[in-house]
Parts: sequence; structure tokens; C-alpha cells
Amino acid sequence: MDHPDTIRVAVFDDSWDRRESLSYLIDLFEDMECVGIFEDATDAVEKLRSCNPHVVLMDIEMPRTNGIEGVKAIKAAMPEVTVIMQTVFEDDDNLFNSIRAGASGYILKRDDPYRTIQAVREARNGGASMNAGMALKVLRFFQAQTTSEEVADESTKPSYPLTERERNILSLMVDGLSYKMIAGRENISYHTVNSHIRNIYDKLHVHSASEAVSKALREGLID
Repeated sequence: MDHPDTIRVAVFDDSWDRRESLSYLIDLFEDMECVGIFEDATDAVEKLRSCNPHVVLMDIEMPRTNGIEGVKAIKAAMPEVTVIMQTVFEDDDNLFNSIRAGASGYILKRDDPYRTIQAVREARNGGASMNAGMALKVLRFFQAQTTSEEVADESTKPSYPLTERERNILSLMVDGLSYKMIAGRENISYHTVNSHIRNIYDKLHVHSASEAVSKALREGLID
């Protein structure tokens, strides 16, 4: 019988070798297990409902249905599932389109295999996994998008009932701080940070850190 805290991971990749190696790697760790491997994202939701994962490792370039279309379908039907995109190249369009689609992280296949394990753990805890270069690109993209748009009339801006603490934490998320760093900055526990971030997601009607950061920048929710 599985331990209730075990992270259930599904893998989508068109390479048989990579699917098998990721499955083997994941199963080496006591805190996670691979519950499904699939060669493309066709009927992704039905596939995931058969294995009920917490986290999905999603290849981008796959035949028939690619990973970006897959994450859109998954987040629409199963918003509680966290998706991390995997790709060979650090392509800006794929990066931004993945984040828009609802991905919570973006890692390169050439990264150290144990970086993938770290990304799975971070994603399960509500974090957004990407290297510093990617995070900076995302931040600059949404900042540029925000400044290029017309400033909305204050009376038409949506209002989100964030507490002062939640706004502080959201601001630190935009700055790219990890949960552990936020806990240190705010002088609260890691688990309290996680609780606040879950509340932020609920109030902003988002399902991932990347979506929360995007909305914060786009709608001017932080100073």
C-alpha cells in the first residue's frame, strides 16, 4: 500500500528510452513513484484519470498532440494536477506558451537527472521549477507585457482580498524567492508559507506559482 505522502508522477515523452529512464529514476526515491508513462498527449486527461498523478512531467515536442496542448487540457479538466514541461532547447516561445497554458515549471532534458527529482518535489509543494535564466525571461516578458498595455481604469480593476502578509509573499514570489527563502524573509515556517500561497491561489483563481506571478504583474497587484 502506498504511503499517503508519496508523490505520484506521470511521464509523457515520445522517446521510449527517456520514458523508461525517468520511470526508473523516479522509483529510486522513497517519496515518489511513477504511476504512468505515455508516448504523447493525445487523450491526456483520460490517461491521467487512470493513474491519478500529483505531478506530470510533460515533453513539449511530441507527435499527434504536443505537450502544450496536453497541459491546456489537463489544467482545464484536472486543475489540481501540477505539470512540469521538459524540452531539449531553451526556446522562448515554448517557455511563454507553456506558462500561459498553466505549466508550473520548465526544465531542460540536458539538466542533471536529479534536478528533475528536485523539480517534482518543488512542484508538489506549490513551487515553480525553472533555472535562473528562464525565470528572468518570464519576469521580463510579463513586465514588458504589463507596461505595454493601457492602464485600466481603477474602477474596472478586479479586487482580490489579499491580506498584507499574502501581498508580501506574492511580491517575493515575483522576485523569484523559494518557499524556504520566503519563510526566512517573513520569519514564518515553511508550512505557513505553503498555507499562505494556497490562499493566494484561491483568491487569485489560479493553480500555480507561474499563474500567480503572471496575474500579479499583469494586473499590478504588487507595488
